Amino acid sequence: MYNPISCEFFDQLNVAMQRKIPSTIVYFKDENLEEKLTIKGLVATMEVIDGIEFLVLNTKEKIRLDLVITFNGKKHREG
Repeated sequence: MYNPISCEFFDQLNVAMQRKIPSTIVYFKDENLEEKLTIKGLVATMEVIDGIEFLVLNTKEKIRLDLVITFNGKKHREG
């Protein structure tokens, strides 16, 4: 089940995207919440697919926003 992200997190993503800030993202691989992954890149855009929000990196990697644990060191969910 998808859980919407906070407005604060959304704003942080927008700033990173507009200013082209290199970002480090720690997130769960999937909804099982078992495997954590870390990726670095630039946030290119955000999109909604079937009602679920994703951030899209310049590498075309898509990360489901509600699975993000930390974004540039700021915690957004328990991990």
